[in-house]
Amino acid sequence: MCSQPSSQTSLYQDSLIVEGARVHNLKNISVEIPRNALCVITGLSGSGKSSLAFDTIYAEGQRRYIETFSAYARQFLGNLERPDVDKITGLSPVISIEQKTVNRNPRSTVGTITEIYDFFRLLYARIGEAYSYETGEKMVKYTTSKIIELIEHDFANKKILLLAPVIKGRKGHYQELFEQYRRKGYLYARINGVVKELTFGMKLDRYKTHTIEIVIDKLKISENDTDRIKQSIETAMKIGKHVIMILDTDTNVGKYYSKKLMCPTTGLSYNEPAPHTFSFNSPHGACPTCNGLGEIDEIDIDKIIPHPELSIHNGAIKPLGTYKRNLIFCKLEAILHKYGYSLQTAFKELPNDVRNILLYGSNEMFSFKTAPLGVTTNYFLNFEGLLALIEKQTEFTEGKTDDGNETTLFRKTTCPDCKGLRLKKESLHFKIQEKNIAEISLFSLQDLHNWIEIVPQHLSKQQSHIAHEVLKEIRTRLGFLLDVGLHYLSLNRSSRTLSGGESQRIRLATQIGSKLVNVLYILDEPSIGLHQRDNLQLIQALKDLRDTGNSIIVVEHDKDMILAADYVLDIGPGAGRNGGVVVASGTPDEFMQQQSITAQYIAGTKQISIPTKRRKGNGKTLQLLGASGNNLQQVDITIPLGTFTCITGVSGSGKSSLINHTLHPILQKHFYNSKQEPLPYTSIIGLEHVNKVIEVNQSPLGRTPRSNPVTYTNIFSDIRKLFEQLPDSKIRGYKAGRFSFNVKGGRCETCKGAGVKTIEMNFLPDVYIECDDCGGKRYNRETLEVRFKGKSISDVLNLTINMAVDFFEHVPQIYSKLKTLQDVGLGYLTLGQASTTLSGGEAQRVKLAAELAKKDTGNTVYILDEPTTGLHFQDIDILLGVLQKLVQRGNTVLVIEHNLDVIKVADYIIDVGPEGGKNGGTIVAQGTPEHIATIETSYTGMFLKKEIHSSK
Repeated sequence: MCSQPSSQTSLYQDSLIVEGARVHNLKNISVEIPRNALCVITGLSGSGKSSLAFDTIYAEGQRRYIETFSAYARQFLGNLERPDVDKITGLSPVISIEQKTVNRNPRSTVGTITEIYDFFRLLYARIGEAYSYETGEKMVKYTTSKIIELIEHDFANKKILLLAPVIKGRKGHYQELFEQYRRKGYLYARINGVVKELTFGMKLDRYKTHTIEIVIDKLKISENDTDRIKQSIETAMKIGKHVIMILDTDTNVGKYYSKKLMCPTTGLSYNEPAPHTFSFNSPHGACPTCNGLGEIDEIDIDKIIPHPELSIHNGAIKPLGTYKRNLIFCKLEAILHKYGYSLQTAFKELPNDVRNILLYGSNEMFSFKTAPLGVTTNYFLNFEGLLALIEKQTEFTEGKTDDGNETTLFRKTTCPDCKGLRLKKESLHFKIQEKNIAEISLFSLQDLHNWIEIVPQHLSKQQSHIAHEVLKEIRTRLGFLLDVGLHYLSLNRSSRTLSGGESQRIRLATQIGSKLVNVLYILDEPSIGLHQRDNLQLIQALKDLRDTGNSIIVVEHDKDMILAADYVLDIGPGAGRNGGVVVASGTPDEFMQQQSITAQYIAGTKQISIPTKRRKGNGKTLQLLGASGNNLQQVDITIPLGTFTCITGVSGSGKSSLINHTLHPILQKHFYNSKQEPLPYTSIIGLEHVNKVIEVNQSPLGRTPRSNPVTYTNIFSDIRKLFEQLPDSKIRGYKAGRFSFNVKGGRCETCKGAGVKTIEMNFLPDVYIECDDCGGKRYNRETLEVRFKGKSISDVLNLTINMAVDFFEHVPQIYSKLKTLQDVGLGYLTLGQASTTLSGGEAQRVKLAAELAKKDTGNTVYILDEPTTGLHFQDIDILLGVLQKLVQRGNTVLVIEHNLDVIKVADYIIDVGPEGGKNGGTIVAQGTPEHIATIETSYTGMFLKKEIHSSK
């Protein structure tokens, strides 16, 4: 509804009604949204979609929820500002599912955030079968009566020793242990396979490993001795911690019995499994070497000794630097002297055994002279090694270098004990269907779903009864993840590596699984990162969520999503100050009859045109051969330079592995000596044809209130330098820092350059009022007196980018950067607009503009990862114009993209697939869009064919 609705004139029996919304750029708008429906809010980037959905509707829902808490409880919660709106009625409990990375914690995985791994831990604890990690045998456990029965059977009429194991394969002299049991009346112990009498003061070689069993009883097994055997077993069980050993004195062969899970051959025992046994976040289950992370920090010798042609004296060992008269150099000199070398010898000329002593240490004694207190003395020492010394030093300095940056002496390497599986040995030897919990965590979700379907067929009746509910829950949750197109992920996938779109769809699947009803869900572009094929599944999942009795509001630009909606709201007509109004609304059919820009694109009366001719490039190519990281299967690609090239493929097919994690690190390493290692590949050909690489990825713009478009792009530094050069500034001695609102000097100290003062209201939200001293201008009076073309620094920050382009027309350095912001469609933003008020699409385009403002050489490779994220059709058209200009200047633009409007205008396409995960990682096709559209095995080609046909 474009008019001002009220509860009396509602068009729907059950509606969410917003009246008089004025948040950010919204212009006192009122809307009516049907409940229990799928509603899409669309419009140009920056038009006010998020302001309505998240900053008005969701913010009010959260505020109402917080207000139900007691005043005492509210003081511990972040106060929520009341959105600037007259009235909201018909508002259900609200859940927001935004584009945020779930968790940066290395312990967080897909399995933990979906809780599916928790159910698997329960499953393995209840029906997992234990196997010995020493022999591979199935573990056994017995009751006391069963143990007696087995002993009487296995050792009938034989003389035995009943032993209680107390020490197994450990160093020590054990004098106190022997004395403890001697005083308790035990006369003998079996030590390293030999029975010996316990005597006063008895002890062993402390540097050797020993196995000790206390002799509890010595008897001949007969049916008349059952009570004695039972009593002795109970005593032995207490001492041996539920494990006993029966030794046949004639054959000297022993056999173990236990009430715990135990290896019948070696006596190795496990504790009874519990869910925490399989948790890598618990000391009960985590690998003790890596503490459950699956990787450890290891010193990189190449970084310790980057220049082996140097001598130690001249700085071959980077952390030590050049020669100094200190203890460590004295030690190194003594070691080298013993083997006939000196500190002046080039490190690479030292033999391997000497290098190993220097790096890893030695138990040999070395003699060296030093002169403490003026007395020269011979000292003897053994040397622990440079690596151990450096490791201690970096632990002490918390891994920081002198300039405060992270030290680069370490590299992450797979844990040698758990081989990256995160769990301790015992936990990895509980199996279901011959698979341990770490192995099934490596399956793709699709393969895991298939595996779960066949597990019940191989369970006993008792196991099936125990596992029924757990398997049902796992199956249901996996199904929801598959429904939102995440079949290619695995449970062990770190949440740090998930894209914003993947994170959002995981949360969506979790919410579907929660089976809540009468809830309003608000989603922010859930189709981001999804191939058209997977998008249809996502839409169906949203409809299922709606059909269970919920309302769905989706902020979205996707054409399929808009056409599948029950109701569409278009916010516009422009962006920023030119937006904030409802320009069209209704069902999709009603919507397409209206004249808004979005409606025209959806109806097809307006569209992004396909170029009449595709570029062939400059005749040179960049070839990447044998890429095999992650799921890539020895992939070879050829990128024609001087073209606009798209990398396409379904989600999880290997696009990011190929470009972001292989090609880009190769170029970064080649041009800028980057430390990031590329994924494995065989070779790259054609680097001589490129001289620069610029990447614009999906990492977010810094979101602090003091950050704004001109600080991020460094335009503000140029503006402050311009003000520094003004005559008034020179007379007063003002430097560029005077014109910063972040440091003392020129800013208003009353509000610390914020322009507003924060009034704390205890249990109510904080109130922000304009600063009395500066009137919201951020600077003190003296600073504001300096003017350029009649405007103060505060006035300049209030200019829109469009106005600033004209204002700084004759200042080339500032003009060129502002023009780039204008060219990517951000002309409506003000220079000083806080980053916290920017939409996701706006923030990404600010970052893109910052990269595009950098000088290109005509042989630059630009790599962009889904640059259309958050962009409207009109904004995509503008963005494509900017990218096409880059190509026209001879550069190469490489874009990872799912959006068909971008794919159809590319000069060249590399389609990765055919599926995601292990069924992907190959090149399905390479060529022009017309060629890809003819490839029947390409999902991209299938949708591209329809798009090209409809565009003609």
